[in-house]
Formats: sequence, C-alpha cells, structure tokens
Amino acid sequence: MAHQSKVPTELVQVTDSVHLAHGHAVNWLLVTDDTGVILIDAGYPGDREQVLSSLRELGYEPRDVRAILLTHAHIDHLGSAIWFASQHGTAVYCHAEEVRHAKREYLEQASVVDVALRIWRPRWAVWGLHVLRSGGLIRDGIPTTQPLTDDVAVALPGQPTAVFTPGHTTGHCSYLVDGVLASGDALVTGHPLLRRSGPQLLPAVFSHSQQDAIRSLDALAQVDAEILAPGHGDLWRGPIREATDAALKLAGAAT
Repeated sequence: MAHQSKVPTELVQVTDSVHLAHGHAVNWLLVTDDTGVILIDAGYPGDREQVLSSLRELGYEPRDVRAILLTHAHIDHLGSAIWFASQHGTAVYCHAEEVRHAKREYLEQASVVDVALRIWRPRWAVWGLHVLRSGGLIRDGIPTTQPLTDDVAVALPGQPTAVFTPGHTTGHCSYLVDGVLASGDALVTGHPLLRRSGPQLLPAVFSHSQQDAIRSLDALAQVDAEILAPGHGDLWRGPIREATDAALKLAGAAT
C-alpha cells in the first residue's frame, strides 16, 4: 500500500488553460476548458491526495476528469491513474506503442539490480526511500488503457497534439497543448538524482534506449513552442531548440 504524501503541491499557472503541478518528485499537468479537465500524467500512487488537491484547487472533482494522458507508463507517471480508472472509470490514453506497457503486459524500467548497485550513493538512497514510500514498487497496470488517436485528442480540453519521443520507454510520447510542451521524461529540467538543473536527459540507466532518447531530442527541437513543462524539474521558458541543444551538449559530455 502506498504512503500518501503530505507534502503540499505547488500549482503553477502556465497559460489560461494549463497548470503545472509539482509533486514531491514528479510533475503532472492539468488542462482545462469549459468541458472539464484532463491530466497529463498522474504521479506516483502515493501522490493521489496531491493530485486530488490540485484538481480541487481549480474547482474540479475526480468525476470531472475527462481523461488522463500518459507520457509513458512508469509508476511515477501512471500511479494515481490506476485509482482514477478503477474507481471512476476515467479514460486513460497513451501512444499506441505504450499501451501494452500501461496494461503491464510487460514492464520496461530500470532493474532492481541497476538501482541496488547505486543505492550506496546518498542521492540514490534518499530517492529510493521516496520511491518505496510512494508505491513505486506497485506492479499494477491499467487494463482499460487505449491508444490516443487524433479523433479522441481533438475532443479533449486543449486538443493536445502528440509528439512521439521514444527512448526513455519504447512508446514514450510528449504532448503540445496551448503552446506548452509536456515532455514527460523525454526532456527534464531537474530530478532528485541530478546534480544540476536545466534541460537534460535523465541518467541512461532509466532509459530503455538512451540512443533513441537522444534522437528524440531532434523531434522535440521541431516543436514550435517556448514553454517546456517537464515530468521532473521546473518550468522552462525559451525556444525548445535551445533546451534540446543544452540537453544534447550534456549528453555528449556524459558519453
């Protein structure tokens, strides 16, 4: 059972229709219009009360969530979506290549051995404890997950546009909504395990294919937006190509 976090959520208004919620270790977005609200990602299982709090701060209840879009199916992004889908029948969508992962027909993430080899490092130890307390070892999937199609997306608040960004997982997908790029883990600006802030990739140990993750930065560089809302870290403003260039430079230094 996941420990429900008591850490207050910081809710940042990005545009008239987009808010970025900062959980303790992961972000999610709320996109609104006069038909309701969608979530892009949903935190750890233990972030559920924070997700509900962020909804209520904007005047919404769980039944108002028209859909949850997943950038990918790691537990820190799909966590509370398990509860929404099972208790409220909330529709959950992701890229077609990620659907089987979200259903837990397979699991694509850093192995326990990969993490154990690094847990002696202080940052990893603190992060590992948070993962345990937040339900990070839960293996439940969402059997009702569906692929996000253009027809579905155009009817949702914000009419999100999918930007396929494989690498972190095989079916990782970013979303452009109201001029905001929700990049999930394809491009972040911070993480408890990272020593620096600013646009960058997560450590290679967390990627299914770091080379694909690097290639996906090219896809993000083509996005016409100047607001980056990552899955981890602070909001970043500026041409997306500047963010991807910075991440590419750091990735090159790390190889």
